[in-house]
Amino acid sequence: MAELLADHTTLRLGGPARGWVRAASEDEIVEAVSSVDGPVLVLGGGSNLVVADAGFDGTVVEVATRGLDADVEGDDPTCGGVVVTVAAGESWDAFVAQAVDSGWVGVEALAGIPGLVGATPIQNVGAYGQEVAQTIARVRVWDRVLKGVRTFANADCGFGYRTSRFKADPERHVVLDVTFQLRQGDLGAPVEYAELARVLGVELGRRAPLTEVRDAVLHLRRGKGMVLDPDDHDTCSAGSFFTNPVVAESDVPVGAPAWPSPDGRVKVSAAWLIEQAGFHKGFGTGAVGLSTKHTLAITNRGGATTEELLGLARQLRDGVEAAHGIRLVNEPVLVGCSL
Repeated sequence: MAELLADHTTLRLGGPARGWVRAASEDEIVEAVSSVDGPVLVLGGGSNLVVADAGFDGTVVEVATRGLDADVEGDDPTCGGVVVTVAAGESWDAFVAQAVDSGWVGVEALAGIPGLVGATPIQNVGAYGQEVAQTIARVRVWDRVLKGVRTFANADCGFGYRTSRFKADPERHVVLDVTFQLRQGDLGAPVEYAELARVLGVELGRRAPLTEVRDAVLHLRRGKGMVLDPDDHDTCSAGSFFTNPVVAESDVPVGAPAWPSPDGRVKVSAAWLIEQAGFHKGFGTGAVGLSTKHTLAITNRGGATTEELLGLARQLRDGVEAAHGIRLVNEPVLVGCSL
């Protein structure tokens, strides 16, 4: 019987794959993506995928590699840093927990994000004022065009808001491992997100204990249905379905929460745009709907189809564009389907 993608995605959606390879070593990953005929889908934790009801007419390569190697810099670990190389198949949230327990600073605000380490540089995963681009030293990949292993330093990864060179050319690079350069200490990085600062009881730009930052982030994410829970349909999603749009300052709707973007434009809250366009928490009928906790998550309430989910996504996108003149862009990767 063909393997269903629905059994491997957090949305619990997606039809069968024509072929399936579980790669538990780097050599197995390279062999699989190099020898398989036809389309290949490299699968990590399935937390950022929307797969068509018809499935995937190709071979899924499931990344299942494990391993972590930490190299402490300097003779005194209390004032130095640590270089940590993590296999692509390791759980991201487990790595964050280990970093906090070990006193490694720089990823503590990224707790609770589902998926695997290898996916984080592709999307330049970020939350609560941190992005992985801030701590990634290098990314090692298999280049399917040049047919060899390549290592990209941070500056060569093309990191931007929820993007990278790997996302821009998804058929080419398969992440093998990621190396992070982290500081060591008991205090987290300066808190750059107002909501997190409020929960921690610190001013913006101040620092708080690592464990408290991680606990506060998990508390906030759970309150928004953004920590996976099999008993809670609100967590049966792909996280934030739309990115926060980046627009000219003159195009920001009156009253919209907005933040400066590095390119001189302004990032606007997609959740606010959705709510102000008339789509409230819990909006939807039948098997799909907005989370009752957060308007950025589209959820499978049980028994949904991908086409039903995409129908709601189109309704949200078009409604926001009609109300605000801003077109939302999906954050998850769409496989065999489109908006």
